[in-house]
Amino acid sequence: MGTDEPLRNDGATDASATLPPGGLLDLLSVSAVVLDTSGRIVFWSPQADEVFGYTAEEALGQYAAQLLVHEEHRGLVAKLFTEVMGTGASWAGAFPVRHKDGSTRVVEFRNMRLLDDLGDVYALGIAADQSTLQQVETGLALSERLVYQSPIGLALLDTDLRYLLVNPALERINGVPAADHIGRRPRDILPFLDVDRIESALRQVLSTGTPVTDDYVVGRTLASPGTDRAWSVSYYRLEGPTGRVIGVANSVIDVSERHRSETQAERARRHLTLIATASGRIGTSLDVVQTANELAEVAVPELADMAAVDVLDSVLAFRRPTESEEGAKVFRALAVASAYPSEATVAMDQVGDVAEYGAERLVTRCVRTGQPVLVTHAGPEDLQRIARDPEAARTLARAGVHSYVAVPLIAHNEILGAFDLLRARNQRPFDEDDVLLAKELAARAAVAIDNARRHESIRNSAVTLQRSLLPKVPPRLAGLDVASHYQPAEASSEVGGDWYDIIPLDGDRTALVIGDVMGNGIDAAAAMGRLRAATSAFADLDLAPDEVLRHLDKIARSLEHYIATCAYVIYTPHERTCCISNAGHLPPVLAREGRRPELLDVPTGAPLGVGGIPFSTMSFELNPGDRLLLYTDGLVETRHHPIDERLDALLLLLDEPRRPLGETCEWLLSSLRHSDDHDDVALLVAEARPLDPPGTGTGTGR
Repeated sequence: MGTDEPLRNDGATDASATLPPGGLLDLLSVSAVVLDTSGRIVFWSPQADEVFGYTAEEALGQYAAQLLVHEEHRGLVAKLFTEVMGTGASWAGAFPVRHKDGSTRVVEFRNMRLLDDLGDVYALGIAADQSTLQQVETGLALSERLVYQSPIGLALLDTDLRYLLVNPALERINGVPAADHIGRRPRDILPFLDVDRIESALRQVLSTGTPVTDDYVVGRTLASPGTDRAWSVSYYRLEGPTGRVIGVANSVIDVSERHRSETQAERARRHLTLIATASGRIGTSLDVVQTANELAEVAVPELADMAAVDVLDSVLAFRRPTESEEGAKVFRALAVASAYPSEATVAMDQVGDVAEYGAERLVTRCVRTGQPVLVTHAGPEDLQRIARDPEAARTLARAGVHSYVAVPLIAHNEILGAFDLLRARNQRPFDEDDVLLAKELAARAAVAIDNARRHESIRNSAVTLQRSLLPKVPPRLAGLDVASHYQPAEASSEVGGDWYDIIPLDGDRTALVIGDVMGNGIDAAAAMGRLRAATSAFADLDLAPDEVLRHLDKIARSLEHYIATCAYVIYTPHERTCCISNAGHLPPVLAREGRRPELLDVPTGAPLGVGGIPFSTMSFELNPGDRLLLYTDGLVETRHHPIDERLDALLLLLDEPRRPLGETCEWLLSSLRHSDDHDDVALLVAEARPLDPPGTGTGTGR
């Protein structure tokens, strides 16, 4: 290979062709001066201009001692010159020289004898300004002390990202001796960190020269393989005086305590946010299942990957546990929620399932002791005590479930059930802070669940009582077909005091009654029962409608805190007439055959229980095919619409092609009622028909 080729066959490189020059000699301004045997200057480097102040033209050919040395030092210089030239011994030291400007400067010398190929002898002096040299030495010493005594981890990596230097602080951080770093890359030293990201950042800094400062790295090193720590790292490119890129410097500061404090503060903020969210989302209704769902859903994904709410079956039934349940517990699953689709949810009890778990189960222990159960790291044995059966435990393991918490649902010192939490995708195990948060959520939900179950129990009792007080089957009537319907309020409200009655009277007449006791609950239902019984008794006395209402008004005044509205109608089929009296009730709807429905203009009167205001009776025709609709305000009143608008909607519905009477009730309810309606409703639809021929009996004709 020719000498002009930069690469040799042994893989080495021609330094003059491939390696950039160093900058330290330029920084020191090292000069070279050569003297012949007589002490005359025969060679003068450009750097000597700066050190001594003379140009080559001024110095060459001059005697060095006369040009550069003060008179008082010339004897010493002559002696040293003789030693170097005569014996060949080198001399090094600092010596004061005379600068061209007349000042005295101390210069560091390295003096030695030179021999050329002709046998001639010369003296070589390598010189540098002592003050400049001391500055460099001081800087180097300071740099070395800063690097090796710094509590901050420092490293220098070359352009191939191989360690060139590592200080003791970084040695301690990485848990690897400094010598073992040299020549290796970060990926060889930091196996537990995201080295792809680290090395990418280092290459970016090398490429662009833009430093990276205060970048967070969280993870583990060989110094602490079992504990996560946090470091603030900075990367910056190093360049020599000539601009040559030396490599990249890396500083590392352990900020684990700061990171831990910030993490805890952020976690506390998230917990407070979750509690605030739960306050608005849990307990929005008086429905047990909905409340349980609200609790489960608010917990994912912020607190857990999966959540379940299981309530003791005996609590829902308001009964004491049986003897067989003292060790085991019977649970009813009310809610299951997951942050993402997972087979783990299949292994959990599904909503509505009833399951009995023995005393060894963790959820059983939770409700028996009234204390939380925390399993930080759930192994196979733990999963056996969490899942419903061995197969479900294996499913939880496959899904990656690794941590579990169960906290009791306690309201008014009664344990209602348990709130169960699982983590799988979230790799952080549950800790005591999570338990405290779960207890806070469970406490809020437990009160709402307890209120809901008590409400449902009372409501169910009221509905049962009310239904027992209403007519079971419309009686067989003369010249009249009747359909009726009662619908309690939605679960968000108590049952009310609406009622209806169909009373056969002498002479083939029929009394139709619709009423509404203002208020709700069992007391309202009981008041309704008293008024209905009294109405039936007064009807048997063959009183006019206004007289019946007058007597009912006296009874209503004896019912503390209760007033009621009522419409009382007597239909006489032989005369095809109706007599009606109204006590503050909404007007009936009359739909004549072939004509548009209309609201009857009936004197409204005062509600029952007000007293002191007389009632009146009016009459109107009801011919075969004509229909009369009696209803309570729950059918048409809403919180968001004017009553006139709703009454118009009722008339429009009745103006459509006729349906059978029973279907008409269902049609009106489905069209006018909404899920947020807060009142119950009763309605009667009566249609006049021709009287049966004598001797054929009386039937409803439905």
